[in-house]
Amino acid sequence: MRTLLTGGVKSGKSRRALELAADFPAPRSFLATATAFDDEMRDRIGRHRAERAGAFDTVEEPVDIDRALRASMILDCIPMWLNNLFYQGREAEWEGILDRLVAALPRDIVIVTNETGMGVIPADPVSRRYGMVLGLANARLAAAADRVELMVAGIPLKVK
Repeated sequence: MRTLLTGGVKSGKSRRALELAADFPAPRSFLATATAFDDEMRDRIGRHRAERAGAFDTVEEPVDIDRALRASMILDCIPMWLNNLFYQGREAEWEGILDRLVAALPRDIVIVTNETGMGVIPADPVSRRYGMVLGLANARLAAAADRVELMVAGIPLKVK
């Protein structure tokens, strides 16, 4: 089943993704978009790898996620992917990559994203563009998903 998990930071999305993907047929893959740009991210990536504990083949791809899709996969996470595009000056490519990703979605996938637009409107133009693009990307992914869950305080709420 194609599932989109969304919610706030540290709301239990990654843990829920592992729960859902445990039922996928083997081999299972984990598409990681994060890059270890500082000690905190290195530690976070290390904790996530330990949580997966060899149950998934890890594919690291920070930008071209459409080319890294596999069957039985977790894609974690859309906000970091967009951050990487913005940081690398490739912001204009997000729609094409997302279109190709949606067209090639495997039957069994869990996509992790964040709801960042539920707070204040950012003061700077780049942050406002980022929030707008993330909202549009989330809407496209939700439309393509069979199931959408919103994680609130570690509890999955069915949206679709």
